[in-house]
Amino acid sequence: MEEQHAPAAPARGGPPRRRRPPGWDRWNDEERRARWPWRSTLLLTAFVLVGSNFAAHAQHSDRLALAPFSRALLLAGSGLLLWRQRYPVSVVFGTAAVALVYVAAGYPYGPVFLPVAVACVSAVAAGHRKAAWTAVGLLWAGHVLVSHWLYRRLPPAGDHPPSWMQEVGIATWAVAVLALSELVRVRREQWIRERAERAQAARRRADEERLRIARELHDVLAHSISVINVQAGVGLALLDSDPEQARTALTTIKAASKEALGEVRQVLDTLRAPGEAPRTPAPGLDRLPELVEQAAGAGLTVEIEGEVPAPAPGTDLAAFRIVQEALTNVVRHSGSRRARVRFEHERGVLRLVIDDDGPATGADAGGSGNGLAGMRERAAALGGTIEAGPRDDGGFRVLAVLPWKAKEENR
Repeated sequence: MEEQHAPAAPARGGPPRRRRPPGWDRWNDEERRARWPWRSTLLLTAFVLVGSNFAAHAQHSDRLALAPFSRALLLAGSGLLLWRQRYPVSVVFGTAAVALVYVAAGYPYGPVFLPVAVACVSAVAAGHRKAAWTAVGLLWAGHVLVSHWLYRRLPPAGDHPPSWMQEVGIATWAVAVLALSELVRVRREQWIRERAERAQAARRRADEERLRIARELHDVLAHSISVINVQAGVGLALLDSDPEQARTALTTIKAASKEALGEVRQVLDTLRAPGEAPRTPAPGLDRLPELVEQAAGAGLTVEIEGEVPAPAPGTDLAAFRIVQEALTNVVRHSGSRRARVRFEHERGVLRLVIDDDGPATGADAGGSGNGLAGMRERAAALGGTIEAGPRDDGGFRVLAVLPWKAKEENR
């Protein structure tokens, strides 16, 4: 019994895709990279044919008149340029050979060398410098051989060799073509390098933005979930013995979760379409009372020492998040129920000191995970530093030194 194969399911949101033969994608990529330059080839062919007609009228007494064979050579030399992006080496040698045959046959000079110049530029730009230089050199050498040694055996009859100054002029033309080709190559390599640098910068900015969003989400969720976790434990413990206190714990959970959702929504607003502004301003030290209140709901008393500053927006956000993460670590990893936050501002520098008296609880006490790494990244992004570690008396200290204005805000 033959095995029956079910038809391929259509792609979501569109018609079913047709199966493509093996290697189709690679061929299609190559096709996009090297499209047929038929427009430029057609225009150049027309220019060569018309220009050669004018040249024939001007040189009718010295060179042969244009004939079907000469026109076929002109068409062949220009038509080869259609393959100049796919086979640059073959095309540059082919156009040079056609031009040499045309001149050796005694037909009038004119734009017959223009396809050679275009093919040379394409070959050098594609990285085939030796081939282009060799083809142009052989063309010039062949022209010297035909014009000064073989002219008696080639048409037109009674031809005379050109002056060596004319050969110098042709050599100068060849050098100019090669110099132009090298200039095009250098500019092309520079353009490719600049495009790669722009792509790398865009990837770096995307990575930095992703890390920034990850830090924001971690800081918001870690703090709020820590408060929720503590209050949930209190609520469960007092649910039967003290319902009112359990109700208070549940109210704190509701408020903390609502605020966390709002801040997460604010962070995710940055992923919306470009040009749209965030719906709410970024948090700063002006929200420190809310942070102290949330910490109190988790059973942590926070003392504020010094005047709460109002630094530039970037520093303001970083300082708020650092204090938030430090207090979260106290709630999660310290046996102390009291923390101190001290602010110092001098000489354009903001110093934050967050202390608790310990003792540490758990193997990861002190916030040795993503939270501490995020604090260091925030400070480093502004040009500041973070020092965190146990104190001699058994507590834990976080010391942040931040510039009053971020680097970007000083520009």
